[in-house]
Amino acid sequence: MMLRSPLVGSALSVLAALAATLLAKEPERGGGSPRRIFPFAASESVLDNGLRVVVVPMDSPGIVAHYLVVRTGSRNEVEPGLSGFAHFFEHMMFRGTERYPSDKYNDVLKRLGADSNAFTTDDWTCYHVVAASSALETLMDLESDRFMNLKYTVEAFQKEAGAVLGEYNKNFSVPFMSIHEKLRETAFDRHTYKHTTMGFLKDIEDMPHQYDYSLKFFERWYRPDNCVLVVAGDVDPGRVLELAKKYYSPWRKGAASLATTLDGPQGGERKAHIAWKNPTLPYLVLSWRVPAFRPDSAEDRSLDVLAAAAFSETSPLYKDLVLDKQWVDVLAASHEERRDPYLFTVTVRVKDPGKVGAVRDAIESAVKELGRKPLPAVRIASVKLNLRYSFLAGLDTPGRVAETVANFMQLTGDVASIDTTYAAFEEVTGAGVRDAAARFLKPENRTEITLAPEKEAKR
Repeated sequence: MMLRSPLVGSALSVLAALAATLLAKEPERGGGSPRRIFPFAASESVLDNGLRVVVVPMDSPGIVAHYLVVRTGSRNEVEPGLSGFAHFFEHMMFRGTERYPSDKYNDVLKRLGADSNAFTTDDWTCYHVVAASSALETLMDLESDRFMNLKYTVEAFQKEAGAVLGEYNKNFSVPFMSIHEKLRETAFDRHTYKHTTMGFLKDIEDMPHQYDYSLKFFERWYRPDNCVLVVAGDVDPGRVLELAKKYYSPWRKGAASLATTLDGPQGGERKAHIAWKNPTLPYLVLSWRVPAFRPDSAEDRSLDVLAAAAFSETSPLYKDLVLDKQWVDVLAASHEERRDPYLFTVTVRVKDPGKVGAVRDAIESAVKELGRKPLPAVRIASVKLNLRYSFLAGLDTPGRVAETVANFMQLTGDVASIDTTYAAFEEVTGAGVRDAAARFLKPENRTEITLAPEKEAKR
């Protein structure tokens, strides 16, 4: 999951107080349903064209967040030679329309004092604006216009393709990004998670020749029945729905369907090495395939707890490798939510090149122990509490609330999956964490990536 960093010590009491305040606002739910964690009342509607509209009023005087979710990311890039188009199209969406050419669009946002941007992931693309609540109708007009009437020339398309190639070259000059790229390429065989959100380099280099395909991509996925509008902040749900109908109803539905190809069992450990041309400390990444995100799965949540309990700054392994022996300066684990099976990953940066093997042994030993022996109940309880309060503490602005709702909507299409997910945490036990570690974190399911300077690789 996309979880906030663990918080410890005195910060926890502050968060607990905040959480208590937020929980006091929870709407009541009868019938013995699980306790809700999402502290705001969200209203959901569906326009005739299939656009889902979620409104979350909250105490944020004069501020509103407008998030438009396209449930399309690099996962949708199933055609060979055309990876990276979801991200590329995010760039193209700022090219403007006849009513609002790019300069005019930006001038309007500037006059409003709005904070506007976009991002693309494996599973979704998001266009977001935070501005004064009084500007909501203008935002609806601007955003609906570009989603319905985007226009760009071949020259503009090719210029943007050059910008994307430059972004790739900049990003992948960083060791961590190259490791991430190599990990996906090595761990996956057929699924589109095999490439990063930016796409394969050879496909990015070919993008200037794919103008016609870009039009097809827009027609397939930028449709209301593949999108969700999330509005959070100082708003009235009835007024938001009225504006949504006014500006988004003319948008024609007709989203394409997607069938991803899942990989079979990994069938053995995989390894790859990157010889880095420039000076750097060596990196070691160990990654295991794990299931897709399932909001009601205690096993899925057990992997979240495992990542925090066994590899965070409060873990025994962190104390051993980072604080006591000082062999590594980076130790982190991630279990990121995805709509299809993905990866549980442990990343370390080793301070002494001669200690890479010893660090690997220490991680492998810790993982084996996790699969044999349940973590203490008190440790499980403190991690679950920390995750819950960290989630609540993150809901402090309209933008962060809208992004949280947007993320769950792209994953499941259901706001209630937020509560379902955190209810599943309540079912996590030490035995459950042990069983999840034993089931998934095994050598035949593992991919190892190392990166070191060329001179180290030649030793």
